[in-house]
Amino acid sequence: MFRQLLRNSVLRRIVAALGTLLGVAIFVFLMLRAIPGDQISSGLGTEAAALTPSQRAALEAYYGLDQPLFVQFFSWLGNIFTGNLGFSSRAQTSVLDLTAAALPVTFELAIFSIVIALAIGIPLGMLSASKPDSFRDGVGQVVGLAGLSIPAFLLGTALLAILASSFGFNPNGQAYATLFEDPLLNLQQMLLPSIVLGFGIAAPIMRTTRTAVLEIRANDFIRTARAKGVPPRRLQVRHVLGNALVPIVTMTGLQFGYLLGGAVVVEQIFSLPGIGRQVLLGIQQKEYALVQSTVLVIALAFVIVNLLTDLLYRVIDPRVRAA
Repeated sequence: MFRQLLRNSVLRRIVAALGTLLGVAIFVFLMLRAIPGDQISSGLGTEAAALTPSQRAALEAYYGLDQPLFVQFFSWLGNIFTGNLGFSSRAQTSVLDLTAAALPVTFELAIFSIVIALAIGIPLGMLSASKPDSFRDGVGQVVGLAGLSIPAFLLGTALLAILASSFGFNPNGQAYATLFEDPLLNLQQMLLPSIVLGFGIAAPIMRTTRTAVLEIRANDFIRTARAKGVPPRRLQVRHVLGNALVPIVTMTGLQFGYLLGGAVVVEQIFSLPGIGRQVLLGIQQKEYALVQSTVLVIALAFVIVNLLTDLLYRVIDPRVRAA
């Protein structure tokens, strides 16, 4: 019975995802405690040196630092299953509330960035593949190389400085507004960081599209469709791009998962209160519960995106559905 269940690819991936989450939890838990200092020293600063042994012992008991590591780990893990992600002493609120407020910001940023990346990467990749080793292919390769080479923090800082000094455009200098509070201001605040992230992500999507399209165009059924007089636009969109979607979807899913936790630099530059910035502040303050729980939420979101990507394969490719 158990072996039959594991033969189902979706169930196998769910089991693997649970193992991944457990591995992430253990890794983050141990790495945080390997960093010099603790929550007491970070919170009190130089005043921590003036604590008496009894005062320090009382604070360690309050934060649970006096317990063995395995007790601390399973205590935190047990709280996770009850919906208690911990408490942030810096923000004086629960980690669950902080994450609930930060995750939609990062999710919105990721969606806008992916839309921009797809709008740039897929047409540019198809244009490059339409005539390999030509001028248009060279332009596409240069744009792709620029997207891979230019760091996000450099492009973001340059855009922000130029637009703010030359045109007075700096919506991110204002307090962050959600899409429901002020839609126009929210879209303005998301514009620049989405462009920065989208430009960087467009490069691997463009290269993946180019490679996949060139591979599909070399197949016999494309030559047959061309010989039958299929219009060029229909041939490119339905037959070529339609059959090249699997690697493009794979790359898009990976990049979207990366954005959920890897946009910390851009969020910091543009003052977006996203999930990546929350982790950064938690590390600076040595807030173990905040960092551990937030990273686990990011890992869970990444796993869910990968599972949805796998399910999407079955929709767009009958060969995967039949496997």
